[in-house]
Amino acid sequence: MQQSLFDPNTAQPLAARMRPRTLEEFAGQTHLLGPDKILRRLIESDRISSMIFWGPPGVGKTTLAQIIAGRTRAAFIEFSAVTSGIREIRTVMQQAQENRRYGEKTIVFVDEIHRFNKAQQDAFLPFVEKGSIILIGATTENPSFEVNGALLSRCRVFVLKPLSHDELCALLRRALEDPRGFGAQKIHLPENTLEAIAGFANGDARAALSTLEMLVLNGDAHDDTVTVSAQTLEQCISQKSLLYDKRGEEHYNLISALHKSMRNSDPDAAVYWLARMLEAGEDPLYVARRVVRFASEDVGLADPRALEIAVAAHQACHMIGMPECTVHLTQAVVYLALAPKSNALYTAYETAKKDALTQLAEPVPLVIRNAVTDLMQELGYGKGYQYAHDTAQKLTNMQCLPDSLKDRTYYQPTDQGLEARYAQRLAQIRQWKKDHEHG
Repeated sequence: MQQSLFDPNTAQPLAARMRPRTLEEFAGQTHLLGPDKILRRLIESDRISSMIFWGPPGVGKTTLAQIIAGRTRAAFIEFSAVTSGIREIRTVMQQAQENRRYGEKTIVFVDEIHRFNKAQQDAFLPFVEKGSIILIGATTENPSFEVNGALLSRCRVFVLKPLSHDELCALLRRALEDPRGFGAQKIHLPENTLEAIAGFANGDARAALSTLEMLVLNGDAHDDTVTVSAQTLEQCISQKSLLYDKRGEEHYNLISALHKSMRNSDPDAAVYWLARMLEAGEDPLYVARRVVRFASEDVGLADPRALEIAVAAHQACHMIGMPECTVHLTQAVVYLALAPKSNALYTAYETAKKDALTQLAEPVPLVIRNAVTDLMQELGYGKGYQYAHDTAQKLTNMQCLPDSLKDRTYYQPTDQGLEARYAQRLAQIRQWKKDHEHG
């Protein structure tokens, strides 16, 4: 018999109905919850300490907290950082203090803890320090950046991973067989449907179950049988939502992947990471700015045209925008990936910066000071200055660095690309100056 639409069980989304109730039902995270693994031991022995669950959406952070709630002898309080403020936090803390007087522990679960500001996170700190509460936070963002250092130092961080393809397929099969899911119905799916959904879900259990539910709800129903067509399957998984947060850690992971692929002279990988960012909605001008930086940081004088091409790509992005500018960025990215590499300009500046920051009081040599007043001339500003254009070689032996740094060299050219030519020229200049040092 077909289930009624007004059945309270079917009124909930499939992902909610199939939420694991025990560790045995939980899918994934075997590195933490497998036999004799650390988090499983802590849960089973009810020895939970303050902790942070860090992982992408749909991997079981909230579910784990609820399983802990079902097994612990402590009071369990759950609230969301999206809807709770400092007043709610203080109310919860007062309740925890009251519980402690009667010898009862309190576990406070905070979903999306990264959404709390510093003041809100600070409100937890004294109670975590005193042991009034055991804090469990869940976050999709790197807690190193999003959780206060003092609070983070008092929590163990457990990293939850995206579910594997096989784990997602097993989860989907269980949803088809379990009475909480579609076990009371006969569901006919096209061949390899579960594999297709698992690939589409990208490690997200909630997304996988929601997609399966969408397929069933859009299938042809007759009594207690639902038939899903290949066309319906194609429609439901045609538009994948890319895992990307333009302000979160993945933003920096992907731009890092692009930069390092170009540095490694891998144009295929570079174009892939470029597409990942642009198709997920990244600002092309942000990517273009990073490409311009790369042109000097990692190519430099090994191919001076690299900077020209990068700047031109930035201008093209500014003029015509997405999606037309994708090809201009691709041209720049491929060119930079294939260009000879040199980080000599980057290392020259970084080395000079260290000296500049540690020797800020070094005076500019008088010989290269600007004598704009009579007093300055009387003090020797510009005295002995040698105008290079007045010499046949366009070179002088004038010292331009402070005395304490006069023998320091910052720019060390490589033998890559055109920089080999500049290296040869620089060697000639340095030798000439050495030969005429006292001339």
